[in-house]
Amino acid sequence: MSAPASTDRQALAELLRPIRGTLVIACVLQAIASVAGVVPFVAVAELGRALADDPHDSDRAWTIAWIGAGSLLVRLAFVFAATALTHFADEDFQLGVRRSLAARLGRAPLGWFTERRAGEVKKALDDDVEAMHHLVGHGYLNLTASVVVPLTCLAYLARVDWLLTIATLLPSVVGLVLYAGAMRSHAGHLAEYDRALTRVNGSSVEFAQGIAVVKTFGQTGRAHARFQREATAFIDFFWSFARGMLRKSAVSDLLLSPVTTLLVVLAGGTALVAGDHLEAVDVLPFALLGLAVGAPFLTLSYAQQDLMTARQAAGRVHALLQTETLTAPATAPAPAAEPQRPVVRYENVSFGYRADRDVLHGIDLVLEPGRLTALVGASGSGKSTIARLLPRFWDPGTGRITLDGIDIRDLAGPELYRHVGFVFQETSLLRTSIRDNIRLGRPDAADDEIRAAARSAQIDDCLTRLPRGYDSIVGEDALLSGGEGQRVAIARMLLADTPILVMDEATAFADPESEAAIQDALAELACGRTVLVVAHRLRTITEADEICVLDAGRIVERGRHNDLLAADGRYAAMWRTQEHLAVSAPDLVPGPDPESTPGLDLRSTR
Repeated sequence: MSAPASTDRQALAELLRPIRGTLVIACVLQAIASVAGVVPFVAVAELGRALADDPHDSDRAWTIAWIGAGSLLVRLAFVFAATALTHFADEDFQLGVRRSLAARLGRAPLGWFTERRAGEVKKALDDDVEAMHHLVGHGYLNLTASVVVPLTCLAYLARVDWLLTIATLLPSVVGLVLYAGAMRSHAGHLAEYDRALTRVNGSSVEFAQGIAVVKTFGQTGRAHARFQREATAFIDFFWSFARGMLRKSAVSDLLLSPVTTLLVVLAGGTALVAGDHLEAVDVLPFALLGLAVGAPFLTLSYAQQDLMTARQAAGRVHALLQTETLTAPATAPAPAAEPQRPVVRYENVSFGYRADRDVLHGIDLVLEPGRLTALVGASGSGKSTIARLLPRFWDPGTGRITLDGIDIRDLAGPELYRHVGFVFQETSLLRTSIRDNIRLGRPDAADDEIRAAARSAQIDDCLTRLPRGYDSIVGEDALLSGGEGQRVAIARMLLADTPILVMDEATAFADPESEAAIQDALAELACGRTVLVVAHRLRTITEADEICVLDAGRIVERGRHNDLLAADGRYAAMWRTQEHLAVSAPDLVPGPDPESTPGLDLRSTR
């Protein structure tokens, strides 16, 4: 449901609050420029009347001419100043809104994004901010000019002859009445238009993101059909909506056009001159300035459209800025005495992506320094969810997670992430240089430290071969494979050197030649630290200090590898299945040869 119009107006006013003063000054300058822009036409009319006098006053004629010329310079200067102010204000406005959106969405739980289609977020961050840009940069100035110019012209024309002024204004009044009716109809359909456009955006994003999969399974036609349906529905709606406005808009535009105004002026002026009510020379001001009475109203209609569109956009952006975020402490307590060996505890933690359904139930877990804890289980059992609760991708529904006795919800983000580092299967690299992507782990790191981290992650050789080396931009001249991107992310974690490590199959996308080396680098880093690993290949965690087996969001077994095998429970069944698969169908087992892949052994490097 779209927000009410009054709410949209309030949202726009709130977003524009920081630049309101600048906009007011710019509109005042534009008003002065608009008046100055009318003066040359007044000067021409007055010059014609002065020269028609017999004998004419040459000094007066030259004075009028110089005033007209000078007003053009005044208009140019004030228009330039007003436009510069609005565009500077627009830069501040866009930067502020996008920063606010980024900050808000950056604090939103990851689950928030899974509940909304990518098209909605893209529309707010890009299309809606752009819609408000046009209002700030141009719309308010156009609105000001559209009001000031007709009023200035009418004030002057009324001094010449009030009767012909009324006749000149009549087409514009009728045109505005028809236009107002068309706009009421338009406003009633604008929310539906935005919803239809959002559906098209969402279906196009989904189709583009899934094209590789649908082509692989021969479902291109079916996947494309949904996008076609949404696009066709949008076109049908648009044309039915446009046809309803077309007649009123066409008549309104005709009445507001300069041609109609000129015809009325010439017909009315001729009648008044013939009836000895008006001198022939007095028709000249109406022929010149009468055209400026109706024409600005066309600009006003476009500016009004900008205002309506911007209000709708502001409502959506404001709604995003109200997104529920993870709780943050008013004052963030630091762990006592800056611990180098922090202990993490999950205390009766339950969590659900929806309020009515938990995916984790009563999780109790202790992660101690110098120990590797591994989470294993079937897909959907809750392994990754447990891991992502620690770096606060979500917060527990019940229970708590503590770092040295402090609830992590009472730690500010920077403080938490100074202690907790993570690498997940989904590689996240920013569209900036490789150097800056690795330096995210520690912004003050020197270049030699960045190179050292990259060498430990087995990615330095690859990066030095890029066109600009470490200065290459991700997505431009640094086109990395999945495994290469993963190793850059591992280098970032190595550089951060946090005392707590969370890894969700961190080497899943590494190539066989480098996985063993990366495992060695991670084992060296993990020494003496608190480590939580989500494992899919059981051979990689045979040396773990504790293995927790999950099923349906509960820990159903825990212990060391040999003890769990001896218990002959769920873990032992998983181990036998993977071993049998490795022997009978080695090509189906992800990663390198199991026999050549070591486990993540902490004891060897203690």
